[in-house]
Amino acid sequence: MDEPTCTLRIAPDVKLGERVKMHAFVNLYGCTIGDDTSIGTFVEIQKGASIGARCKISSHTFICEGVSLGDGVFVGHNVSFINDRYPRATNTDGSKQGEADWLCQQTVVADGASIGTGSTILGGLRIGAGAMIGAGSVVTRDVPPGAVVAGNPARPLADRSISP
Repeated sequence: MDEPTCTLRIAPDVKLGERVKMHAFVNLYGCTIGDDTSIGTFVEIQKGASIGARCKISSHTFICEGVSLGDGVFVGHNVSFINDRYPRATNTDGSKQGEADWLCQQTVVADGASIGTGSTILGGLRIGAGAMIGAGSVVTRDVPPGAVVAGNPARPLADRSISP
């Protein structure tokens, strides 16, 4: 049996670093990807997004416009970033919204942060260096550097130590 065809859609305006590893069904346009980053299957990274060096983006993840990941960031499977807290398809007059009709909220994930599988990150937030977001969390506010948060909405855990 023949190998399945792998589909990568990489627009000409994408800036790819060296040794970037991508799996099948990746869609990239207008973004920047740093050196030695790995991008899993079924990932979309939109225009204006920036991914640092040595990041790992797991499968089924959506990174929208306005998101910036620092170096060494881990993003688990099926993570979604949001860049508009009040999305609408139409304006008050009923006309279809275009790019000029909304404000893209910027989200920054600092170096070494980890985002657990199935998490949702609202727009306009900062996740500090080395922070850890538990699986399935909904992050609605900034996360301090080194903090461990989880839940819906994500809140600091009582015990921030990590033990075997």
